Amino acid sequence: MRADNIQALRTTQPPRRGLSEAEAANYIGMSRSFLRQARMDGERLNRTPGPPFSKIGRKVLYLRDDLDTWLEEHRHAS
Repeated sequence: MRADNIQALRTTQPPRRGLSEAEAANYIGMSRSFLRQARMDGERLNRTPGPPFSKIGRKVLYLRDDLDTWLEEHRHAS
Protein backbone atom coordinates (compact mmCIF):
# COMPACT_ATOMS: atom_id res chain seq x y z
CA MET A 1 0.00 0.00 0.00
CA ARG A 2 1.32 3.43 -0.88
CA ALA A 3 2.11 6.02 1.80
CA ASP A 4 -0.61 8.42 0.61
CA ASN A 5 -3.19 5.62 0.82
CA ILE A 6 -2.11 4.82 4.37
CA GLN A 7 -2.38 8.50 5.33
CA ALA A 8 -5.87 8.64 3.82
CA LEU A 9 -6.92 5.65 5.93
CA ARG A 10 -5.59 7.29 9.09
CA THR A 11 -7.47 10.53 8.48
CA THR A 12 -10.79 8.83 7.67
CA GLN A 13 -10.94 6.70 10.80
CA PRO A 14 -13.24 8.02 13.53
CA PRO A 15 -11.54 9.24 16.72
CA ARG A 16 -11.01 6.59 19.39
CA ARG A 17 -13.51 6.55 22.23
CA GLY A 18 -10.93 5.50 24.80
CA LEU A 19 -8.12 7.86 25.73
CA SER A 20 -4.95 7.05 27.65
CA GLU A 21 -4.16 8.85 30.88
CA ALA A 22 -1.91 11.35 29.10
CA GLU A 23 -4.48 11.99 26.34
CA ALA A 24 -7.28 12.39 28.89
CA ALA A 25 -5.24 14.82 30.99
CA ASN A 26 -4.55 16.90 27.90
CA TYR A 27 -8.21 16.72 26.82
CA ILE A 28 -9.54 18.06 30.14
CA GLY A 29 -6.63 20.41 30.84
CA MET A 30 -5.54 18.73 34.06
CA SER A 31 -2.32 16.97 35.03
CA ARG A 32 -1.70 13.26 34.86
CA SER A 33 -0.97 13.31 38.58
CA PHE A 34 -4.48 14.70 39.24
CA LEU A 35 -5.98 11.74 37.38
CA ARG A 36 -3.74 9.25 39.21
CA GLN A 37 -4.51 10.75 42.60
CA ALA A 38 -8.24 10.83 41.88
CA ARG A 39 -8.17 7.14 40.87
CA MET A 40 -6.31 6.11 44.01
CA ASP A 41 -8.14 8.28 46.52
CA GLY A 42 -11.66 8.11 45.12
CA GLU A 43 -14.01 10.80 46.42
CA ARG A 44 -12.67 12.82 49.34
CA LEU A 45 -14.06 15.78 51.22
CA ASN A 46 -13.11 19.16 49.69
CA ARG A 47 -11.48 17.53 46.65
CA THR A 48 -12.68 17.56 43.08
CA PRO A 49 -13.45 13.95 42.14
CA GLY A 50 -11.81 12.65 39.00
CA PRO A 51 -13.67 11.52 35.91
CA PRO A 52 -14.87 7.92 35.53
CA PHE A 53 -12.36 5.49 34.04
CA SER A 54 -12.19 1.93 32.77
CA LYS A 55 -9.44 -0.50 33.55
CA ILE A 56 -8.64 -3.39 31.24
CA GLY A 57 -5.84 -5.42 32.75
CA ARG A 58 -3.25 -2.80 33.67
CA LYS A 59 -4.41 -0.28 31.05
CA VAL A 60 -6.49 2.68 32.21
CA LEU A 61 -8.83 4.28 29.68
CA TYR A 62 -11.04 7.33 29.82
CA LEU A 63 -14.04 7.54 27.47
CA ARG A 64 -14.53 10.84 25.65
CA ASP A 65 -18.23 10.91 26.54
CA ASP A 66 -17.41 10.45 30.24
CA LEU A 67 -14.83 13.26 30.10
CA ASP A 68 -17.31 15.61 28.38
CA THR A 69 -19.97 14.80 31.00
CA TRP A 70 -17.47 15.28 33.83
CA LEU A 71 -16.44 18.67 32.45
CA GLU A 72 -20.07 19.78 32.19
CA GLU A 73 -20.77 18.62 35.76
CA HIS A 74 -17.89 20.75 37.06
CA ARG A 75 -18.75 23.84 35.09
CA HIS A 76 -19.51 26.97 37.12
CA ALA A 77 -21.36 30.02 35.90
CA SER A 78 -19.83 33.31 36.91
